Amino acid sequence: MQIFFLIWLGQLVSLLGSNLTEFALGVWAYQTTGSITQFALISLFIHLPNIIISPIAGTFVDRWNRRWAMILSDSVAGVSTLVVMALVFSGSLEIWHIYLAVAITSTFKAFQLPAYTAATTQLMPQEHLSRANGMMQASRATAKILGPTLAGVLLETIHLQGILLIDFTTFIFALATLLSVQIPHLQSSHHTHQKQAHFSQLRQDIVIGWRYIAKRQGLRGLLMFFAVVYFSMGILQVLFWPLVLSFASSAELGVILSIGGCGMLIGSLVMATWGGPKPRIYGIFSFVILQGLFLLLGGCRASVSLAALGAFGVLFAQPIIVSCNQTIWQNKVPANLQGRVFALQLAIENSLLILAHMLTGPLVDHVLEPMMATDGLLAGSIGHIIGVGPGRGMGLLLLLMGLLNILASFIAYRYPPIRRVEKELPDAIHPNLGLTSSSSV
Repeated sequence: MQIFFLIWLGQLVSLLGSNLTEFALGVWAYQTTGSITQFALISLFIHLPNIIISPIAGTFVDRWNRRWAMILSDSVAGVSTLVVMALVFSGSLEIWHIYLAVAITSTFKAFQLPAYTAATTQLMPQEHLSRANGMMQASRATAKILGPTLAGVLLETIHLQGILLIDFTTFIFALATLLSVQIPHLQSSHHTHQKQAHFSQLRQDIVIGWRYIAKRQGLRGLLMFFAVVYFSMGILQVLFWPLVLSFASSAELGVILSIGGCGMLIGSLVMATWGGPKPRIYGIFSFVILQGLFLLLGGCRASVSLAALGAFGVLFAQPIIVSCNQTIWQNKVPANLQGRVFALQLAIENSLLILAHMLTGPLVDHVLEPMMATDGLLAGSIGHIIGVGPGRGMGLLLLLMGLLNILASFIAYRYPPIRRVEKELPDAIHPNLGLTSSSSV
């Protein structure tokens, strides 16, 4: 457990540095170009390379020692930051440099999270996996809260180059923690013992990872259920800022976002100390429904207090949902397949985020907002309940996402392979040992 804590600490510091840089580069890009499109392209280059490379990265994570996969990811990210910093100091930084840097970092980040999650299975006793996942969610929440706040202050004092220097220092710290520990080598399987990976072998390894999921109805159903959760969260990411700004000031938005961040941190700490409900699948159903109710609350009226309460509730539930789900997968997937399976999960999650980003704007601008205008199609019906005018189309979409989450939870509960996934699918690791049991792919 000491090894996990040391790695977790290094990744927490590194994640905070990455959040500082992500915020600062976004501000620089918008202030320099004045273009929303060029600003939005940063988000595309953050996610798209990760989606493309994740299935391949997962096969390497299963071949390599997980520690070295994380070292590779952090090293490349640190070098990218160093190059951008040199461009800033020389006065040569251009927007395409940022696209290239974040794309390279995104590519190698595809190795980091699957390796980190799979290594957690090796390092933590089975009964503490939920708490470990809660700690990982707590690090994300901490970076989410502190990153933008600190970056806003630091941009005024030490400017972009100073933030990049801090970020590079955090990568050095993360590397130092990884170099100071050892993660046990897995016993090589028939599919992963070769050091050299030919294209045909890589393709076969990717198929093996997907086949493991596809053959197990519970895991396949759970993945489909979480596709709904990820999609609704992607829509929320796009909607929330403009929704709040349609009836509140930017200062009030900042307060609401801080309250939401606190909800995520508290939920993460609850998970880290409590360990989560058992069976975990019931905890997932319960908290996804709770999340849906808070989405309904946030969208029902143009109110700062309701938006703050909704943000707190949604983000409070999120780390509990994610941690319970991740613990189920860590228990049910053999350790020598976890890199591939977790990478496929990550690719699906990021794909749905991009899909949500692509669909939300046109849907709101051309369909829902006109319908919820003062003289719109729904003004005399739904408009009597949630109001009409600017922002109410976005409120309606938030309501629909809340209802979708609740409906998906009831459908998933009614599907026995998902409801009984923890009972019917045998664990792939032996309690207290973290050893992979033999399991047919």
